[in-house]
Amino acid sequence: MIEYDAGDVQRIQHLLKVHNLAATIGTLEKMDEENLFILESAAIVHDIGIHISEQKYGSSDGKHQEQEGPAEARKLLEQIGGYTPAQIERICWLVGHHHTFKNITEADHQILIEADFLVNIDEDRIPKEHLEIIREKIFRTETGRHLLHCIYEKTYCPIKNEA
Repeated sequence: MIEYDAGDVQRIQHLLKVHNLAATIGTLEKMDEENLFILESAAIVHDIGIHISEQKYGSSDGKHQEQEGPAEARKLLEQIGGYTPAQIERICWLVGHHHTFKNITEADHQILIEADFLVNIDEDRIPKEHLEIIREKIFRTETGRHLLHCIYEKTYCPIKNEA
């Protein structure tokens, strides 16, 4: 994806941050290895539809990304290799739903959305007053809520003690 987005520092930094947060949340939520692999792969390619959306529609709007991203992700994943058809299907589904916040039934979808939100709050300069609404409407995982709190609502946040 760094090669795919070559020269687009903002998008490269975004995908690296979303990947890191998705991997962190997935790990701390004790996601199994297969699903964590799918989640991390989806986090890396989640915005792959942006360039096509901008060319086709003059916009990087989330719905256009969801519409254009899966086919582009499939091409890239097949080119890279090492993915099963089922893994590619799930990754492409996630790319096609990473801006869909209703009817979330699977952990990988929830975590990808939370990781993207954690980054977008800063990048889009979302006002602090909106954090409570975002927490209530979007965040479901304990880890995601904890990170939201630590990153945006508090200057000191101790590591959670699982004892």
